Amino acid sequence: MAEMTDVRLRNATVYSVFVRNYSEEGTFAAVAKDVNRIEALGTDIVWLMPIHPIGEKARKGTCGSPYAIKDYRAVNPDYGTLDDFKALVDAIHGAGMKCIIDVVYNHTSPDSVLSQEHPAWFYHREDGSFGNKVGDWSDIIDLDYRNQGLWDYQIETLKYWVGIVDGFRCDVASLVPVDFWIKARAEVEKVHPGCLWLAESVEPDFVTYNRSRGVDAWSDGEVFRAFDMEYEYDVFTYYRDYINQTSTLHEYADALNRQEASYPENYVKLRFLENHDNKRASLMLGTGKVWRNWTAFIYFNKGCTLIYNGQETGTAHRPELFEKDPIDWTSPMMEPISEYLAKLASIKKNILPARAGYKVTALEETTLAAVYSDVERPGRVVLGVFRVGGRKHIADLWHATTADGESVNDFFPDGTYTNLIDGQPFDICQGSLQAGVEPVIVEGFKQ
Repeated sequence: MAEMTDVRLRNATVYSVFVRNYSEEGTFAAVAKDVNRIEALGTDIVWLMPIHPIGEKARKGTCGSPYAIKDYRAVNPDYGTLDDFKALVDAIHGAGMKCIIDVVYNHTSPDSVLSQEHPAWFYHREDGSFGNKVGDWSDIIDLDYRNQGLWDYQIETLKYWVGIVDGFRCDVASLVPVDFWIKARAEVEKVHPGCLWLAESVEPDFVTYNRSRGVDAWSDGEVFRAFDMEYEYDVFTYYRDYINQTSTLHEYADALNRQEASYPENYVKLRFLENHDNKRASLMLGTGKVWRNWTAFIYFNKGCTLIYNGQETGTAHRPELFEKDPIDWTSPMMEPISEYLAKLASIKKNILPARAGYKVTALEETTLAAVYSDVERPGRVVLGVFRVGGRKHIADLWHATTADGESVNDFFPDGTYTNLIDGQPFDICQGSLQAGVEPVIVEGFKQ
C-alpha cells in the first residue's frame, strides 16, 4: 500500500497538538479558536495527540498519559463532547488543513473497555495476569494480535474515525504486526480513499533489543510497506549525539544519505527537532543562530516537517505528559519565530522539488550543505547551507556534490545571489560561499 504514497507529502508541514496542555481550558473548543493561527505557520496537517478517555488504574501522575487509553471509540470528556471534536475537525478543514488523530494500538490502560470485555485479546504473564513487554510503561497492558477478533475490532474502529478525520498517526507502530497495518489500510481505503498513515517507527536499537528478547518488532523498511510517513528515529540519534558532542556531523550526513538508498523511492520521513517524547529544541540549541540553522535544515531536509505545539514560542519547557501543564503563549519571541517558520514552510511548499535526487555533505564539523536535483526540471538544483555549529567559516562548495556526483559549483558560478530565506544578497567567490552564520537556501541551474 505504501506504493500509493503521494511524494508531495515531502512538501508538507505537520503541527502536533496536545489538547490538554494546548490551552488553559484544555478542550477541543479552545484549539478550534486557534486554527487560523496554526494554519498561518504554513501547516498542512494537524495531528491531534490521543483524544480518547484515559484509564484510571495504574495512572501516572494526576491526569494520566493520553497514551493509556480506556476506550478507543469515545472522546475524552475532559476535552469536550463528540460534537465538540467534530466541530474542531470542521474548523481545521475550513482553514484548508487536514486532521489526523493518534492511534495507540500496541496497548491500552489496564482498566480499558477491551480488557473488561475481551481479556483474551491481551498479552498475559506466566501467572495469567495482564502485563506489558516494556517495563517502564507501567500504566498500560499490551494487546495480543494473534487474536483475529482484535484485528476486526481495531479495523472497524479505524473505519469509524476515518468518517470524521483524514488519517492516523500510529503510536509505536513498529510493535504492531505489519500485516495488520496492511490489512487495516486496505479496509480503510474503501471508506476514505487517500487516508494518510504516519508511523511512529522506533530507534534501530529498540528493534534489535526487542528481537533479542523474543518480542516482535518491525524495521523501518518493513513498516514502510503499510505507511506513507515514518519517524526519523533511525537518524535522530546521530543529530542528538552531534549536539552532545559524542558523534560527528559527517556521521549524521552519512546516515541521511543512507536513507536515500535504503527505503522505497517514494519514502517520506517525518523530520523534527522535538516532539512530545523529546526535549525542546530550544533547550538543546538555545534560540539563536544554532537554533535557526537547525530549524531551517529540518524544513529543507527531504521529508515532511513536524512542529510540536509551543515550539513557535521558543520555550525550553516541554508540557508534562501526565499533568495539566498549559503552554505559555505570552512569549515575546512567538511572533518572530512564527514568521520564520512560516517562511520556511513556504519555501518547502513552493521551492523544494517533491521528486529529486538528494545529497547531504558535512563541510568540516560546523556546516551542512544539502542539494536537491530536480527530477521534473533537469538542470535545476536547490542548495541549502546550514551553519549548525554556529560558527562562521567559508563554505567551500567544491566539497559538495549532487546525488549523481556533479559538483555544486557547476550550478553556482562565482557571483552574487539572493538568499530565499531572508532576501539578503551573498557572494560565491572562487567556489566558496561568502556568508555569515545565517542559513542560506538558493536555486541554481546547470551552466
